[in-house]
Amino acid sequence: MNWFDGRLAAFDIETTGTDIESDRIVTAAVSLVGGGEQPESSSWLVDPGVGIPAEATEVHRITTEMARRDGVPTAEAVEEINSILTEALSEAIPVVAFNGRFDLTILDRESRRHGVEPLVDRVGGSDGLLVIDPYVLDKQVNRFRKGRRNLGLLCEAYRVPLTSAHAADADALAAARLAWRMGTTYPELGEMEIFELHEQQIIWAREQAESLQSYFTEQGRPERVEGAWPVVPAGQPVGFEDRLAA
Repeated sequence: MNWFDGRLAAFDIETTGTDIESDRIVTAAVSLVGGGEQPESSSWLVDPGVGIPAEATEVHRITTEMARRDGVPTAEAVEEINSILTEALSEAIPVVAFNGRFDLTILDRESRRHGVEPLVDRVGGSDGLLVIDPYVLDKQVNRFRKGRRNLGLLCEAYRVPLTSAHAADADALAAARLAWRMGTTYPELGEMEIFELHEQQIIWAREQAESLQSYFTEQGRPERVEGAWPVVPAGQPVGFEDRLAA
């Protein structure tokens, strides 16, 4: 059975901003889908403990007042998210996250901030992670695609339905569908064994970052592009791509 026909753990967050070191989770969703089983979905509205900037509210429609009134504490949410993802990974169910470097690193930093054991530690280190990132995959198989590669645009390109964009549950499901579409469209992806695909994405993400870094250098731009994937190690300087929430 190909990986895209098996169970997938789709994960997405919406945040207070796009800085992986300082911004906070506002909403999150994990949906276990596929594999011939019924979907199992969990979602969270989180009180981030800080004000939600107006520009972030404009994206995901969650205000500071809504989060404070109805949101759960961050520590509670990240503990539950980490537990669900850890259980999935223990069964070799991959986590699907669009621009996973951002979502998984934010989850990591929120865990550390609130004294919750991070996902990477629960699974025995980075080798215990198993991630499918449609953002990295598309950059590999469509290197010369023009324009931005956000979730909405790639869903249009791959004819994947996306309703309620920037709602974490809708975005998570769209990411899983996008991964499925890529797996069925490109045999070089779909026929790859899932553990090999994860390892290849580490290489591809680094190469993609190096290519963009070279372009910036040629243009005289000072941005540093992050190449670590799927989680930026704690304490590492923040790169350009870490500030790009999908």
